[in-house]
Amino acid sequence: MTQLANVAMVPAGRVNAGMPVLDEPKRVISPFEFLPAWFFYTPVVAQSVALSLFHRDWALPLIANPAIKLSGMVGESKHDIFHSAGEHTNQWILPFVTVTKSEQSIESLLSLAKEKLSAANLGYPLVAKPDLGCRGVGVKLIHSDQQLTDYIQSFPHSGRFLLQQKSHYSAEAGVFYVKQPGETKGKVISITLKYSPRVVGDGTSTLKELIANCPRAGKLQHLYLPRHTEHLETVIPVNDEFQLAFAGSHSRGSIFRDGNQFITEQLEQKLDEVLGDFEGFNYGRLDVKFTDIQSLMRGESFDILEINGASSEAAHIWDSDTPLSDIFSTLLKQYRLLYQIGSKHKKQGHQTPTLGALLQAWREEKLLTQLYPMTD
Repeated sequence: MTQLANVAMVPAGRVNAGMPVLDEPKRVISPFEFLPAWFFYTPVVAQSVALSLFHRDWALPLIANPAIKLSGMVGESKHDIFHSAGEHTNQWILPFVTVTKSEQSIESLLSLAKEKLSAANLGYPLVAKPDLGCRGVGVKLIHSDQQLTDYIQSFPHSGRFLLQQKSHYSAEAGVFYVKQPGETKGKVISITLKYSPRVVGDGTSTLKELIANCPRAGKLQHLYLPRHTEHLETVIPVNDEFQLAFAGSHSRGSIFRDGNQFITEQLEQKLDEVLGDFEGFNYGRLDVKFTDIQSLMRGESFDILEINGASSEAAHIWDSDTPLSDIFSTLLKQYRLLYQIGSKHKKQGHQTPTLGALLQAWREEKLLTQLYPMTD
């Protein structure tokens, strides 16, 4: 287990303030990083078939987290997950309100949202995110009534979204936590450090030119250019940082690095305490913002943005230097854990859901995610 040590960090005022300064990766982009999901999950499906036959129940992963719909495999509500968490856990979750896009006028919905925000003592900046969805889809940073109006207008009818307080921390990580049923202590099996992509101005190049000339961003222009059309011809001043993506999602352009070296007993003990009254949560990833890496290692000064369940990935595997064999072995280990935890819950009396319930939730989420606004 890693002990606290002196770690160089990105200074305050920078885009990734508080994040550790790591060695440059050997590969700017790996040949595996953006391959389709089926490529990585084919071995997982084969293993799941074998585990299903062994346990005589294919749906055990769907009861690994009894407190979450379908264990968080698909169709889970962020609002419902937060409200299922205990009072103590909620003290660490960034405050939020929930709004449903109804047939009311946009003006009425804006008024309703502002009333809820006022009652919760929340103000701009806010992070808007769909209640159903994953991988950062539909996430936007909201600074004004006009931006909130635009978000409401672009959101699909009958869809529900959260308006969450923006953390005042800049550093971000995904912390994967697993606790076996009946045990009081869990384990952190993965830390993913999420670096916001940015370019640095030289006083002469436009944003479009800076992106094109960046070794990594230049290969992912399709992710960044559509978000910044109004700024592409702007010359960025010398040493100014321009953040290319806000949402901490790899598929949306965030840079993921393996942070397992920063797992500590102090962090595990803190998460045991924070999640101690969240009954029915045994497996998943906490997306957190934190002040600096040393504080996170001590289990201090962090906010929980989201709690993700069974479909979570130990996302450090998307570090560009991760070997393909490690990607496969990590995903296979995750699903073995899901079956193991689900089997224990079944012995305690939890019933596995039907295939129909899984397919219905998948269809509902897929339909909505196709209609969400563009991610920041």
